Amino acid sequence: MTTPSKSPRVAALVGPYASGKTSLLESLLAAAGALPRKGSVQGGTSLGDASPEARQHLMSVESNIVRTRYLDEDWTLLDCPGSVEFQQDAYHALLVADAAVVVVEADPARAVMAAPLLKFLDANAIPHILFINKAESAETPLKDCLEALQSISERPLLLRELPLRQDGVLTGYVDLVSERAYRYREGQASDLVGLPAAALDEEQSARQEMMEHLADFDDHLLEDLLSDVAPPSAELYQSLSRDVAADLVVPVFFGSAQQDHGVRRLWKCLRHDVPDLADSLARTGLRGQGPVLARVFKTVHTPHTGKMSYARLLRGALQEGDPVNGLRPSGLFAPLPGGLAKCARAEAGEIIALGRLDPVLTGDWLGEAEAGAAPWPAPLPPLFPLAVSTEKKQDEVKLTAALARLAEDDPSVSLRQSPDTGELVLWGQGEIHLQVALERLKSRFNLTVDGRRPQVPYKETIRKSVSEHGRHKRQSGGHGQFGDIQIVIEPQPRGAGFTFADSISGGVVPKQYIPAVGEGVAETLGRGPLGFPVVDLKVTLTDGSYHAVDSSDQAFKTAAHIAMSEGLPKCDPVLLEPILAVEIAVPADCTSKAQRILSTRRGQILGFEAKDGWKGWDVVHAHLPQAEMSDLIVELRSLTMGVGTFSWRFDHLQDLTGKAADKVVEERRTLLAAQ
Repeated sequence: MTTPSKSPRVAALVGPYASGKTSLLESLLAAAGALPRKGSVQGGTSLGDASPEARQHLMSVESNIVRTRYLDEDWTLLDCPGSVEFQQDAYHALLVADAAVVVVEADPARAVMAAPLLKFLDANAIPHILFINKAESAETPLKDCLEALQSISERPLLLRELPLRQDGVLTGYVDLVSERAYRYREGQASDLVGLPAAALDEEQSARQEMMEHLADFDDHLLEDLLSDVAPPSAELYQSLSRDVAADLVVPVFFGSAQQDHGVRRLWKCLRHDVPDLADSLARTGLRGQGPVLARVFKTVHTPHTGKMSYARLLRGALQEGDPVNGLRPSGLFAPLPGGLAKCARAEAGEIIALGRLDPVLTGDWLGEAEAGAAPWPAPLPPLFPLAVSTEKKQDEVKLTAALARLAEDDPSVSLRQSPDTGELVLWGQGEIHLQVALERLKSRFNLTVDGRRPQVPYKETIRKSVSEHGRHKRQSGGHGQFGDIQIVIEPQPRGAGFTFADSISGGVVPKQYIPAVGEGVAETLGRGPLGFPVVDLKVTLTDGSYHAVDSSDQAFKTAAHIAMSEGLPKCDPVLLEPILAVEIAVPADCTSKAQRILSTRRGQILGFEAKDGWKGWDVVHAHLPQAEMSDLIVELRSLTMGVGTFSWRFDHLQDLTGKAADKVVEERRTLLAAQ
């Protein structure tokens, strides 16, 4: 067996929603002696999920960071959100962890929920362990669950223990390396018992399968197996530790976080199989020796402490008061059970928090990293929008600043001002994600914010040409106002935009007034006869007249307003709706469901294909009206156990006629009348 590491290590607990990660955190801390008594997620007494938003929604909405000791080692446990809507926080935590514990339920039908996480871990070569939770209530054999999980994992899954049952109840396990059997005791270490004779054949078969997987990466072990030589347990332990650290295999354990079953066995695996900091640095392209280096993986703004940057110290040591990146933090803190504690010094491997490093963002280095260091991933693309506004008009300036801080805390939240509707639109990963964002605006910044469905940026255009006369004449003493023009309004191909031209000859409209006509025409395009911006038309100034004294730029601009206002309604205006190019990614057995979703939303399905690099997944390509997109992710996730997602971009504008268009125009008129 390998010697446990003495340097501080970091393990991230990840897994799908409701898999029991936070309950597992409670059990791990209790087993380590860090908690006098386990808390309950449902009862609101757990150490993790302590924020008001997490308590209200009964789920993790941000990573819980807890530092503890188990036996003679320093550990930081990162309990990450399970909901796909808060997955950005989980991904960031994984990128600074030495290894991950992927917590899943003992239900083959729910295995697919772990697919995005396993894909991220495999893509970033992050060592990980599988813990099948709630095994005491499993209604299907563990083998079926393992097969379902293997179908979504690129790495071979190695069953490390075999369940022991009595009268259908899970009572213990057999360690497949030591070949020892144990009986569970709730809240205590398991008892060593004799290996039941009835389990001997199954144990031998499972152990052989485990060794064959290990032999794929160990020539010496392969020689032993081919020679029918039983390898010593110490050799198997070393092979396991080496292969886990290299992200070649994934050991699989099972148990019950609620009943503390298998938790100490999991601690043992963490101690002996999770790689050291030096291995993690090598994996991410960093040197083990050199000047101080840390990476920020989480940012939090709070009313009391201001901005707090959480980072993993990867190299060197930091003292309270040491400058980083030319800045002097307001404090150096360590995350402990129950909150942050000031510390005088931090060593390499530890998770730390630094106060008020205002220019520093999530993903930034503190110090200078090597050129070949692993890059920080781009934020998750926006999927769900809310138009936001304050209840009090005087809070509008505060809102923009507060939303910018929220987006800094969570890069998967983004804020955009719609150029078409003027609305302030908050984008996120789902409905609950943005609900939590609005709750944080209230709790952290004392801002009550309303969220509503954003307006669709409809446009309008014309379908026939018209020649129109515009004349503006006013006499009010002294110089009057006179402008007289004749224009031709005609449609252009879709996407051509707006063009202004003139065919004036003989100076009937002096050259100095022609630009004013163009400005007047352009100004009227902001709101056409249907109430929306007008696009894809050409306006040509063909004739006119002027007065040597009373004509001016403003007079000709007003004449252009008159001509356009009277001419556009005669041009057979038509409503245009924005159409998006959408790519929906789902497990292959959900492809038909995705197609039905698109069909019911007036989508045009263009085809589907296998998703590149994703075993058993498809991508459906379609054109979808933007009006049908706002809650697409909600329905898609409900039909794919939470794992379906999509990307989108604007593609083109398309005519909208009939009752649907009449309804849009009527709603627009009501909105404009209320302004």
